[in-house]
Amino acid sequence: MEQNAFFSAQEKVRLAQLYRELLKLSGNILYPDDCKKLKTYLLEAARRNLIQRNVFGMNPILNDMETALIVASEIGLTRGAILGIMVHTCVRCGYCTPEDVEREFGVDVAGIIKGLNRILELYEKNPSVESENFRSLLLSFAEDMRVVLIMIANRVNIMRKIKDTENEEARRKVSEEAAYLYAPLAHKLGLYRLKSELEDLSLKYLEHDAYYLIKEKLNATKKSRDEYIEKFIRPIDEKLKKAGLKFHMKGRTKSIHSIWQKMKKQHCGVEGIYDLFAIRIILDSALEKEKMECWQVYSIITDMYQPNPKRLRDWLSIPKSNGYESLHITVLGPENKWVEVQIRTERMDEIAERGLAAHWRYKGIKSGESGVDEWLNNIRSALENNDDLQLMDQFKMDLYEDEVFVFTPKGDLFKFPKGATVLDFAYTIHTNVGDHCIGAKINEKNAPLRQKLNSGDQVEILTANNQSPKQDWLNFVVTGKARAKIRQALKEMQAKQGAFAKELLERKFKNRKIEYDEPTMMHVIKKLGFKVVTDFYKSLADETTDINEVLDLYTEQQKIEAGLAEHTPAPSAENYNIPSEAELKAKTNDDVLVIDQNLKGLDFSLAKCCQPIYGDDVFGFVTVNGGIKIHRQDCPNAQELRKRFGYRIVKARWAGKRGSQYPITLKVIGNDDLGIVNNITSIISKEEKISLRSISIDSHDGLFSGTLTVMLDDTSKLQLLEKKLKTIKGVKQVSRN
Repeated sequence: MEQNAFFSAQEKVRLAQLYRELLKLSGNILYPDDCKKLKTYLLEAARRNLIQRNVFGMNPILNDMETALIVASEIGLTRGAILGIMVHTCVRCGYCTPEDVEREFGVDVAGIIKGLNRILELYEKNPSVESENFRSLLLSFAEDMRVVLIMIANRVNIMRKIKDTENEEARRKVSEEAAYLYAPLAHKLGLYRLKSELEDLSLKYLEHDAYYLIKEKLNATKKSRDEYIEKFIRPIDEKLKKAGLKFHMKGRTKSIHSIWQKMKKQHCGVEGIYDLFAIRIILDSALEKEKMECWQVYSIITDMYQPNPKRLRDWLSIPKSNGYESLHITVLGPENKWVEVQIRTERMDEIAERGLAAHWRYKGIKSGESGVDEWLNNIRSALENNDDLQLMDQFKMDLYEDEVFVFTPKGDLFKFPKGATVLDFAYTIHTNVGDHCIGAKINEKNAPLRQKLNSGDQVEILTANNQSPKQDWLNFVVTGKARAKIRQALKEMQAKQGAFAKELLERKFKNRKIEYDEPTMMHVIKKLGFKVVTDFYKSLADETTDINEVLDLYTEQQKIEAGLAEHTPAPSAENYNIPSEAELKAKTNDDVLVIDQNLKGLDFSLAKCCQPIYGDDVFGFVTVNGGIKIHRQDCPNAQELRKRFGYRIVKARWAGKRGSQYPITLKVIGNDDLGIVNNITSIISKEEKISLRSISIDSHDGLFSGTLTVMLDDTSKLQLLEKKLKTIKGVKQVSRN
């Protein structure tokens, strides 16, 4: 397309006008070749048809220039912000990269563009902008506070130009964002004029009839209002000067938005607003005379005009908790109209406007932490001193380093402490979602329960009906709600399991026609080593305690309590004979399980956890279903089995002859030399009565680790194989799993 085809004739005129205004404002702060480079970037991007008009049909280049004018003239930002505004559209449309901008215009401009792009990407997640969380997230994403100021200026510019747009839906959306997001931010930053303009314009587009009703009434009475304020303050001015006080006065009418809010709150018309007229008297007083002179002014005014005692606000005697000091009175002025008068000193006004009680605090708009208050007030000081290059660069948003802000797929926004996980997010959504959570999709990528969240993440929780809370969940959740809900769920599950186990036990009693007695059962539970009844029933539910064993112990305990248990009388010393060595050996063998492949009438198997073979020192463990598992004495689980279930351990030894072959898993570690696998398999194949069942080798950074499963018949063969494998060049370690 032609270079100038992107601009209409009217837009060309406006472009030249904006260029002159912008150059006049910022010509002394731009570098000599900035304008030339900028012109090349913009016109070339437009020529290539890369820059597109927005939803309102506005020309982006003109829109950016108008925004730049606002930040230069009404906010006071300088080169970095102005060029960042003008160039960011070229980056967004793909004409150039942030690296190109940094090379051509410097790090400062590139940083501004990075912040603008991050916020625009944030918007693409369709967040709910009316939440306080989104304001905090926007501040944390911006990093450089100038980015937020640019966003406010851009919204002011758009709001000024959309009066006649045909896209009513888009106008409604940007107006709502102006009311919920940008006006409060402007208020926090002390940009009161821009804040009032955003509020009035949003009211104009969202509450058309109310806006024009108030505006017409104010326009109809503007002249009379100005005359009235002049009439009201003239005698006050004379009296105060006569009293020898140093002061100045400000008279104002509330903004249309403020009047509308008062009308809704007080359910009245414009005429019913008490403080439609407001006068502020600011005294130049010495510190020790402040209160005295404020009350002196109060006395002078109330002598002249009748005060409304219900509208007296004395924050001189007892300042607000945030430090605000002032004296507010409402008096009945000429023509029986109510006028609010605020009396304060220069020091109090300074504190109210910039210090402990920033104006947005005084109005009752809730802020974040006290750190935010101080930080924003410092920002405002920098703006008023036009010192953005020296001070603004220092204001990086580190206030939210202990918080993360996370989106749902629908754009809802939640705040979490740093370190919060997917599971914390799930329990925040709903307890049922948390209980059945199996993971999540974070920014369209699968993530586990333990995955920590980062600000700006979009999280979609994944659930499964067969999922339930686990004890180890408590080890990684950080929010109190998640921790409490998991504990509650575990307690409920344990209670259900206990109830089920108790019901099962009682059913067994009925089947055997045994009468259930609670005290007897308590004795049995104690004998089994349980101190808490719920632990006993939990072990029944987990099948770690054999229910048949419980029944046997119970019947035995019943007999003891009934005096029916068989007792073998102790033999007398006269009848005692010392047993022979052969008898002792035979008795010992009676208590030992002899493992033989031909053993009949007993169900036993070799434990897979330690894979015992002939020759290993072993023991037997009676399982819940009655079978016996044979474990090595040095099995990793041996200590726990003996500790918890000592009554189910039986001695065991191998029969005098070998049985069939047993599977053994060996772990081999060494250098990843050429032919190492071939050497290993070669040695195994040469061994008599040893066969290779499987082999798995993993190589990484010049090292290998592998697992071999071989079949052999006793420990002597195993020891010989290990010895031969260690002789292979490159093998460092051979161990049995």
